[in-house]
Amino acid sequence: MKKKRLADYGLQSERTLMLAKGPSVFEQALGELVRAERLGLTTVEKAVAWAQGYSIWPDTFGLACCAIEMMSIVSSRYDVARFGAEVFRSSPRQADLLIVSGRVSHKMTQPLREIYDQMLMPKWVIAMGACASSGGMFNNYAILQGVDKIVPVDIHVPGCPPRPEALLEGIVRLQEKIQAGVPPAYEIRGVAE
Repeated sequence: MKKKRLADYGLQSERTLMLAKGPSVFEQALGELVRAERLGLTTVEKAVAWAQGYSIWPDTFGLACCAIEMMSIVSSRYDVARFGAEVFRSSPRQADLLIVSGRVSHKMTQPLREIYDQMLMPKWVIAMGACASSGGMFNNYAILQGVDKIVPVDIHVPGCPPRPEALLEGIVRLQEKIQAGVPPAYEIRGVAE
């Protein structure tokens, strides 16, 4: 085989030949790392959002049949620990997620609001079930027609009662909102009066 000269390629130097060949193996590997996001570059805000999203500590406010479905997410079948939300707190001062599950009567609005006010900042709220979201089938004077009249709600989980998978989906959606930098509902809508 005959060796071709640089002039045969229309090039004047070896440097232009190297540029004409394309990126080196190292540059290609580095490009793949950056494209695949395997390189650990981030900002402090993204790291804090990731930590907040995967360390949610829920406070339960179970009032009716939805509470049974909420309790089942800590079982081995559903295992909410996979999502970093397994530490259910009995004190609102240690929780940053309020899961309101079931119908809320007007007599329970004051305790619900007190629990919300005692929670850590930033705090999020999930309204679980049709009754917590809109009053459900109880369209009467005794039941509150939507918990968002008392506390700002971040995620509504539909169903009557919703399956544990639906609540897990709501928790995953909340984590996505937190990681995307979406502020909590009380910052967007203001605190309900």
